[in-house]
Amino acid sequence: SLPYADIPKLMTDIMWKGGVGYRALELLIYTGKRSGEIREAAWSEFDLKAKVWTIPAERMKNDKPHREPLTPACLKVLHALDHHPDHDWLFPGPQTKRPISDMTMSKALKSIRENCTPHGFRSSFRQWAAEQTNYPREICEMALSHSVLGKVEAAYQRSDLFEKRKELMLEWADFCSSETLLR
Repeated sequence: SLPYADIPKLMTDIMWKGGVGYRALELLIYTGKRSGEIREAAWSEFDLKAKVWTIPAERMKNDKPHREPLTPACLKVLHALDHHPDHDWLFPGPQTKRPISDMTMSKALKSIRENCTPHGFRSSFRQWAAEQTNYPREICEMALSHSVLGKVEAAYQRSDLFEKRKELMLEWADFCSSETLLR
């Protein structure tokens, strides 16, 4: 993973690059999602008006649907993407019949920064949240789509704490973009 203090500089470097791999990396970092969740994202999962991305259960590691708040930074990335009428992928591969490969983001990242992987940004986010915010552990873990409740607690706590996660993700996006705002 990359130390979270290095994320704003990296985001500036990514922002100036063209190509679908860089846009996918931007969305991955802003959301803290896994690379497969980003690569296989479909336009039909997004409600841009409500600013929500609903990832279906079959694409989630814990087999539960996940609502992801879309920050202004995420929306900026999404608005920069082409929406092709012949497929539903946000990040289409070369033939557009499939999404980009896992190597697309890895290769884009490697062109800017060695010794880190797309998945490592989840750890960067989690370290930042632990060290730089006062959000409860369960909010931070839920932002990463981790299951945090035992069976008994889950029977009573049914909320996905969306509004609290939205505030956390807004702070993260502001932190990630802090250097780009200076330019």
